[in-house]
Amino acid sequence: MRHRTVEDLMTRDVVRVEQDTPFKAVVRLLSDHDVTALPVVDGLDRPVGVVSEADVLRTVAGRPDPAGLPFAPRTNGRRPAGDRLTAGELMTAPAVCARPEWTVVEAARVMEGNGVKRLPVVDAREALVGIVSRGDLLRVFLRHDEALRDEIAGEVLAKTLGLAPTDVSIDVREGRVALKGRVRTEALIPVIERLCLGVDGVVTVTTDLSSASGVPRTAGTDG
Repeated sequence: MRHRTVEDLMTRDVVRVEQDTPFKAVVRLLSDHDVTALPVVDGLDRPVGVVSEADVLRTVAGRPDPAGLPFAPRTNGRRPAGDRLTAGELMTAPAVCARPEWTVVEAARVMEGNGVKRLPVVDAREALVGIVSRGDLLRVFLRHDEALRDEIAGEVLAKTLGLAPTDVSIDVREGRVALKGRVRTEALIPVIERLCLGVDGVVTVTTDLSSASGVPRTAGTDG
């Protein structure tokens, strides 16, 4: 089975800024390109941080309130926004990055573990080649049910496990897979469940499978 990778899902034309990009230019780029964050790169186009709308708003919140209210949220030591404030001072660093060959699961785990909504994607030289967001990763769950059924039937059951089309029936609705039939051995049932769950876009797998008696068939070797 071929899993969709970060390279398949990422945005390649990435709007980025350098560390000395002024505050107002950062805000303008966020607005003009309708994005919520920008990778901040060094002179070799390597991500050193990410500046987001939240970073900008956090800095703005540290400015004196025009109504004279005494409360001001914490600003992590950043000075009030102004023309001299730069992306390097606004950004959250270091940048948490992904590799193009990562699977959706790998990228999702890194996002979750680091509490970030997007990952700059870097090549072997650590240079920026794309950016992947949570929304990009979720696109695998928009695959059509028929595509999921075809992959399970062809790649999982036939090619990988050597089962005949008549052995197991497959019903897929809204990414939920239901399998029914007879297989060679009891031990094969959890293997089928695990492999089907590994198909990109599958939400759940339920099985009504029993094991057949007699000598197990030899798995197919084609492909």
